[in-house]
Amino acid sequence: MAQRREVMEDGAELRFDHGAPYFTVSNDEVARVVSGWEARGLVAEWKAMFACFDRETGKFTDFEKEETTKKYVGVPGMNSICKSLCLEDGVVAKFGVTIGRMDWVQDKSSWSLASLDGGDLGHFDYVVATDKNIASPRFSGLTGRPPPLDWSLLPQLSVMIQDIPIRPCFALMLAFSEPLTKVPVQGFSFNNSDYLSWAFCDSSKPGRARVPLNSQSWVLHSTAEYASKVINNIGPRKPSADALAKVAEELLKEFQATGLNIPQPIFMKAHRWGSAFPATATSGDDKCVWDKSMKLAICGDFCTSPSVEGAVLSGMRGASKILGCLNFPSGL
Repeated sequence: MAQRREVMEDGAELRFDHGAPYFTVSNDEVARVVSGWEARGLVAEWKAMFACFDRETGKFTDFEKEETTKKYVGVPGMNSICKSLCLEDGVVAKFGVTIGRMDWVQDKSSWSLASLDGGDLGHFDYVVATDKNIASPRFSGLTGRPPPLDWSLLPQLSVMIQDIPIRPCFALMLAFSEPLTKVPVQGFSFNNSDYLSWAFCDSSKPGRARVPLNSQSWVLHSTAEYASKVINNIGPRKPSADALAKVAEELLKEFQATGLNIPQPIFMKAHRWGSAFPATATSGDDKCVWDKSMKLAICGDFCTSPSVEGAVLSGMRGASKILGCLNFPSGL
């Protein structure tokens, strides 16, 4: 769950939920947590109508009523929940630091962590990791460094987590000077498009300011097939500005080809979401990968289901494992 802050040439500030656009809840445990977030004003229901747009016929179908599935969004952005967690009592948050190495110190029964540049980050009794690339060759492709975790330490878990298949995505952030009047819904999937999978009206979510006034912001998601093709061509490293500009032009062109009178945007920028969606779940009924002897929990949507709810449930399971070792009731 992320939000991107962008500044236009005239200084106007735009914000986009360029990751997960919303989330739904079906699990009772997660529903209780989300209810607490809602009571604190961290999330709110997005009363949006969704549909499907058929690229070949140029028509909307399968209109979904508002009450069909309750959609939640963070307020004022999808990152509000993570921000709140960082402010909890006892939490010390470090930003802009990538873990480059995790070493198990046997005589201290603890983990030694170092940053990507080799800086010592300290020793820790328990570690919770949420990066699906923690032991994957993809980490090396992105950073040029070995993965942080050496799976020879945990051979029994390596098959489960070493190289999780993913479905990548490009997100296109768009701002228009006026609302898209030919689009009758706030979100829609695409059928028969080689380029686009979803479109979401970001500015229709609760708690979002419209800047400039009367403008409308949209976020488009590419198909995984399109994203894979582009990444295969340009490589796994961070895309250049020119490469992202080309992606933006191609996705906008497809959006404008819908016949929905899509004008030229006043702002446009593409973002690579390289590990957007796990293609499989790795941990079965446990909902997390846990090694009690080395006090390591690996959590995330890749352990359960590719969704915010899946990630929350996996984190709760990991927390319960640690609290059990400390003889504390989970309270989750």
